[in-house]
Amino acid sequence: MRLSIVIPAYNEAESIGETIEELVSVLSEKQMNYEILVVNDNSKDNTLEVLESLKAKHDALNFVTNSGPNGFGYAVRYGLERFSGDCVAVMMADLSDSPHDLVKFYETMMAGNYDCVFGSRFMKGGKTIDYPGVKKVINRVANAIIRMVMNIKYNDTTNAFKLYKRHTIEGVKPFLSPHFNLTIELPLKAIIRGFSFAVVPNSWTNRKYGESKLKIREMGSRYFFILMYCFIEKYFSRGDFEKKW
Repeated sequence: MRLSIVIPAYNEAESIGETIEELVSVLSEKQMNYEILVVNDNSKDNTLEVLESLKAKHDALNFVTNSGPNGFGYAVRYGLERFSGDCVAVMMADLSDSPHDLVKFYETMMAGNYDCVFGSRFMKGGKTIDYPGVKKVINRVANAIIRMVMNIKYNDTTNAFKLYKRHTIEGVKPFLSPHFNLTIELPLKAIIRGFSFAVVPNSWTNRKYGESKLKIREMGSRYFFILMYCFIEKYFSRGDFEKKW
């Protein structure tokens, strides 16, 4: 089964090279059939030039430029319309997500024939390195609210790093989120629409370069909107959007 990795990148010239090199090293060592699809989200630095240089070295790398509208969700959605694999992972450009965990996600999907594999940094075996204290508190509160509202046990819905089969991505369309709220839209729709999933521990490491693109003050209402949308679908749609077995 061919694996695609969609990586949104906005002004990630300092990080994207190390991220791609690490992915290629790990996935090639495992002799996996894969592609890396980087979505340059109209970067203002030299991210595009770095990608062109990397492409000359790695046949598995492809990149496209999302000229607009821009934003994390738009960039990921742009990639999810263009990947070639049988399954697709969303990963960050700053190497906060481990390629070794990606292999674990893929092997779990293959072994259990799951429609999705979700990571959790906050279960036994998971870990975070240099996670900013305030963001960590907000993360745990937000995930607790999501669990309560949606009546689910999964405790890391906001984690962008997840793996989906192609038919799962098709099954959770249309996408609504233009920004980081896409990180909860995808898994919540997959869960409430009846796609099978496994949860495995993963690690997260704070970025070495640049600044996080997530602006918490700007995102609160957007997360709430998607959460309410998924709540309404779960309890009032009468199963109209559920996977048809």
